[in-house]
Amino acid sequence: MDFLVKLAEGFIGMFQAGGETFMGLVTGIIPTLVVLITFINALIHLIGEDRINRLAQKSTKNMILRYTVFPVLAVFFLTNPMAYTFGKFLPENQKPAFYDSAVSFVHPITGLFPHANAAELFVYLGIAAGITELGLSLGPLAIRFFLVGVIVILIRGIVTEILTNRMMNKRELEG
Repeated sequence: MDFLVKLAEGFIGMFQAGGETFMGLVTGIIPTLVVLITFINALIHLIGEDRINRLAQKSTKNMILRYTVFPVLAVFFLTNPMAYTFGKFLPENQKPAFYDSAVSFVHPITGLFPHANAAELFVYLGIAAGITELGLSLGPLAIRFFLVGVIVILIRGIVTEILTNRMMNKRELEG
């Protein structure tokens, strides 16, 4: 009998924990995202979407800049998950690669700029705790994470763009 009671309590407890998590999102990140999305859309409207598009296209003509500087700026200024909206300024064939680059950078930036992905700060802090326990400085670790992250997002962006173009070309040929 105790087994059934514990099973039932565990079952409902799972949904209660889910509800608490949901309420945390509703009172935490969701309002922030709504305000941030509203602000960015208002800013784009004030500046002009055509001007923003031209600036984005000029700044992303170079593949290296497109998959290093552009995602870094997106993650730094808009944070995770709003950063992915920067992709709307790119041509369709570059959007998957930009997303791959940006999503791959939300962890490496956390050591230097925790605001960029505060929800996942525990990953960095877990690693940092071990480094601190060894008596080592966190600065070099954060810088290494950042630099390796930039290299990784560049590689991922280039590879994803090549694969995307191949698949799009194949689809056009099959037509």
